[in-house]
Amino acid sequence: MSTGKLTTVDVNDKSGVAVLTMNRPPVNGLNLELLRDIHNAIDEIESNKCRGLILTSASNSVFSAGLDIMEMYKPNQERLKEFWISLQNTWLALYGSSVPTAAAINGHSPAGGCLLASSCEYRVMLPNFTIGLNETKLGIVAPKWFMATFCNVLPRHVAEMALTQGKMFSSDEALKVGLVDELAQTKEEALEKCEKFFATFAKTNPFARAMTKQQFRSKDLQQLEDERSQDLEAFLFFVNQPSVQKGLGIYLEGLKAKSK
Repeated sequence: MSTGKLTTVDVNDKSGVAVLTMNRPPVNGLNLELLRDIHNAIDEIESNKCRGLILTSASNSVFSAGLDIMEMYKPNQERLKEFWISLQNTWLALYGSSVPTAAAINGHSPAGGCLLASSCEYRVMLPNFTIGLNETKLGIVAPKWFMATFCNVLPRHVAEMALTQGKMFSSDEALKVGLVDELAQTKEEALEKCEKFFATFAKTNPFARAMTKQQFRSKDLQQLEDERSQDLEAFLFFVNQPSVQKGLGIYLEGLKAKSK
């Protein structure tokens, strides 16, 4: 099937399942271009009426490290706006997809990486990695729709505690609380388990299945649709605060020091 610059889509002709692979080394940081590629790939998979969409990573150690901090540090204001709109669009497409969705989490998955995985209906994770919405540790407040995605997967109290603490769950902890559905030893096994999940819909009507899923998620989807511009304004206001810019700068310095 198609290849974006930062993603590839491979469709298994036998099963009709599409594997959407993020490939923006080193850590699949979600920048404007990667988000656009993911969104376009989801649209393409939808229009080709694939029987399932598996989201995974080309990296062996990181699923996605989340939003690319460089998009938010000393930003070009027009690009910053496009970046957030693209994130909104990508989430609406993935969370509301009519195609069954699963994530083969073959690496660490903090923040925006966790958002993408949690937007899918099923998650299979490899051992010895971490996953969570750790925004509070970076001085960032997760938007309502990030929270809604978490609450769709976890019991509300567990979600609230994890979000306020900025908790990163180990693979075993994630399985225990229900943040992931299964563990797999290899990426191949994870992909197989995702396909087995799709096979559970073999006897369902695809239209009825899609409508049922979308009704379950309609409140969350509608809330962002209704509050899109307020959500964008809140993000722009927040990112441009001097204290936030200072915090992002310190965080980036820390990353540079680590890499040395």
